[in-house]
Amino acid sequence: MESPISLSRLHADIDLRVQAIRAGQPRWPCARGCAACCRHLADVPQLTEAEWRLLLQGLATLPAERLGQIGRDLAALDNRQQRPIVCPLLDRSTNACPVYAQRPVACRSYGFYVQRDRGLFCSDIEAQVTAGSLADVVWGNHDAIDHHLASLGDARPLSEWFARWQDGKAAARQQSASLSNDLAE
Repeated sequence: MESPISLSRLHADIDLRVQAIRAGQPRWPCARGCAACCRHLADVPQLTEAEWRLLLQGLATLPAERLGQIGRDLAALDNRQQRPIVCPLLDRSTNACPVYAQRPVACRSYGFYVQRDRGLFCSDIEAQVTAGSLADVVWGNHDAIDHHLASLGDARPLSEWFARWQDGKAAARQQSASLSNDLAE
């Protein structure tokens, strides 16, 4: 039985595959400012607890107004039926991810990994494959990524993780205010 891989090891493995592809394809379309994948999500991102804990480190550095906007965007997604959706973390003015260093595995592997019977997902890259210009790329195996992620535990929607975090922060503020009132009396 294979032992579970750590999230940091999984990130390192993905980074190696991405670097190898980029080294062989200097004009690779996935780069800062593209955001095509961030603007065409099939659903609210699913994260394991380990991915959420890492993402939380990045979220904790964002200004309160940005976090508020992320919360509103996530809440709007919960009842939205229309697809695709735009990632609520995306800074739409710069097409950049404000928590890029802490991004989930799905974001790290997108465009560089293929999933059996599901293709590449990115239409820009698929068009290049169809044209034959990426025939020498050695793609990562997304089925293996999914297997490793499953070993890290169950995944939950980003909206659920974020709401729990915000609820916990609100409860802590309320408890602190109550304690302050008790001490003032």
